Amino acid sequence: MSFIIELEAAFQEKSNAQNAFAMAKYMRNHFSFFGLKTEDRRHIFKEIWKENQQEVSENTREIALELFAKKQRELHYCAIEILIKNGKGNYKKEDLKLIEKFLITNSWWDSVDTISKYILGEYLLEFPLETKKVVEHFSNSENMWLNRSVILFQLGYKHKTNFDLLQSQCEKHKISGEFFIQKAIGWALREYAKTNPEAVINYVNKTNLKPLSKKEALKNRS
Repeated sequence: MSFIIELEAAFQEKSNAQNAFAMAKYMRNHFSFFGLKTEDRRHIFKEIWKENQQEVSENTREIALELFAKKQRELHYCAIEILIKNGKGNYKKEDLKLIEKFLITNSWWDSVDTISKYILGEYLLEFPLETKKVVEHFSNSENMWLNRSVILFQLGYKHKTNFDLLQSQCEKHKISGEFFIQKAIGWALREYAKTNPEAVINYVNKTNLKPLSKKEALKNRS
């Protein structure tokens, strides 16, 4: 596809080995990088997308999957961005399989958190009747990133947040020794506290959360 070919060529042309080394180190060497700063990456991506708008619009899922299978992390970010922008309002019920694949492939906090909030979260707003089934499936998985995704998917919901559901996930995973799960519990509670602080404080005070989860949940409280 010309969009992907042009995007890779443009990223390669602007690559910076020194930046790439530092970025890979920051991500614990899980991924390779072109070494593009965020502003430069977004500018190049936006311009090439604009030039290939029809192709991307007609092949959103295929392009996103192909980009996400690439080596460099910047291309993964572009794949996620395409799904966020072209997916909203256009999801199909069967897209859950695609979302799950994105969550368990090239998994790390930067991709999983964005996918959870902006893709899984949006999908479940469009298909609310799927929420219970999805949460049970992801929450019962042995994949830690799927567990994290259903703790975090309501991050942008504010007054639409199902706090009972959030609490159930906190209860289920509160004994986890995984740093990323403990952190997710605290983050999700802290975010909902912006909408309903009393409910979160009451829950945290009566629940035996891990110290990290509790600290994160109450970080902005006096």
